[in-house]
Amino acid sequence: MFLKRWANRPFLDIRRSDVAALLDHVEDNFGARQADLVLTVIRSIMNWHATRHDDYVPVIVKGMKRDTAKPRSRILTDDEIRRIWEAAERAGRFGAILRLCLLTAQRRTVVATMKWSDLFGDKWTIPQMPREKENAGLLQLPKVALDIIRAQPQLAGNPYVFGMRQDKPFSGFSVTKTEFDKQLREKKLPDLEPWVIHDLRRTARSLMSRAGIRPDIAERVMGHAINGVEGVYDRHSYADEKRDALQALANLIDGIIRPRDNVTPMRKRTTR
Repeated sequence: MFLKRWANRPFLDIRRSDVAALLDHVEDNFGARQADLVLTVIRSIMNWHATRHDDYVPVIVKGMKRDTAKPRSRILTDDEIRRIWEAAERAGRFGAILRLCLLTAQRRTVVATMKWSDLFGDKWTIPQMPREKENAGLLQLPKVALDIIRAQPQLAGNPYVFGMRQDKPFSGFSVTKTEFDKQLREKKLPDLEPWVIHDLRRTARSLMSRAGIRPDIAERVMGHAINGVEGVYDRHSYADEKRDALQALANLIDGIIRPRDNVTPMRKRTTR
């Protein structure tokens, strides 16, 4: 990214303000974490050059990091899930991505870069990216997720389910989410607390616990590496268990967005 942006710039002409402007651009379009990853690469290059040049001083200073906030712990309430889901049903490809993020507990980039060739029947194989330690691998999707996928138009020559022009996957999350939040506010309902797309993944993980899914199975659905001896020696695919977990998650979400008025909550048994 920054190599293309600075392609015609002599390296020694890169100033601190140039780095700051680049980080602003990355943060606005891809988030603070991505900006920090870019900063790490630039710092490494500049430090390497400083070891081989008598007079060069890297222009990066303390305080340029963008993602300084504490790890988020926000999950959506049932009412927030309902409101976001209802708005997402009218929000085209972006809304479809939001719903799949919640239904599959996957990151937005994983959903947005889904290819038609990754799908076979009700199965979705998530390719492992370079430097990626682990991912969810093969997931058998519930019907509601498949319906969302099959509703997407197949663009000629574009391999992505959520494709855009020039054979690219969906992009522009920041701008699209800003417009999405604006439409939510125009419903004249109480404002949602600030939320980010990644909160859907955290919410999905919490809903799986609520649905009674074993923690180790929920972690495998998320694509998290299993630590310790279990992670080293247990090579079972857990395909059926992950399928059941996603179905339980879908059932719970359906109950949240479509409450059954004729269902009487079970009372806790009292002992005498």
